[in-house]
Amino acid sequence: MTNNARVLLIEDDAAIRRLLHAALSRAGYRASEAATAREAMSLVDIERPDAVLLDLGLPDRDGLELVQLIKARGDMVVIVVSARNETGEKVAALDLGADDYLTKPFDTEELLARIRTALRHRRAGTAAAESLEAGTVTIDLARRRVRRAEAEIHLTPKEYGVLAELARHPDRVISHAQLLRTVWGPAQEDHVEYLRIVIRALRHKLESDPAQPRLIVNELGIGYRLATTA
Repeated sequence: MTNNARVLLIEDDAAIRRLLHAALSRAGYRASEAATAREAMSLVDIERPDAVLLDLGLPDRDGLELVQLIKARGDMVVIVVSARNETGEKVAALDLGADDYLTKPFDTEELLARIRTALRHRRAGTAAAESLEAGTVTIDLARRRVRRAEAEIHLTPKEYGVLAELARHPDRVISHAQLLRTVWGPAQEDHVEYLRIVIRALRHKLESDPAQPRLIVNELGIGYRLATTA
């Protein structure tokens, strides 16, 4: 497989670095490594990677602090790969700008799939696209129209607002707080029940089986993801 994308692996565990470096190389990525935050930021500035795999437990700085620093350097995909599985940590990473969060231990093939998806959206500019297809659903952000299997679907303003925010970041987990801030305003970001009501309505209108949603996927305790790939 040929792949020109450069991936920076930030991980202080040498064994995990070797494992991931080998997997990335086999997949055709140009992989580089950093064991500390200081080394990582130096490589970010020098190499300008397309994607960064970021461990949070670094010896010289908390990885969460690096998320914003890396994002401020340019349009780089940041995927957190960490043993921290607390909901608060995941929400914090996503709110700071991380594109995805994978908890250790993880399946290497799943990680590679998430990298491919994130890079595909970055290259295609789908986060800012005017139209997006997810299964049988087409979301036209420019015209504020939603179709399912060619039939136009009527959505309330709040329903459309939530769906549009998810569509602007396809296949990326958007936290409850971010959705609430964007659609309801900052004063309502703690009212998760508002969001749940809207998500339930969207699923009934857009999913083939609302009881087993495949389009709007729940990340328990964190947020929602609009799935465009199986």
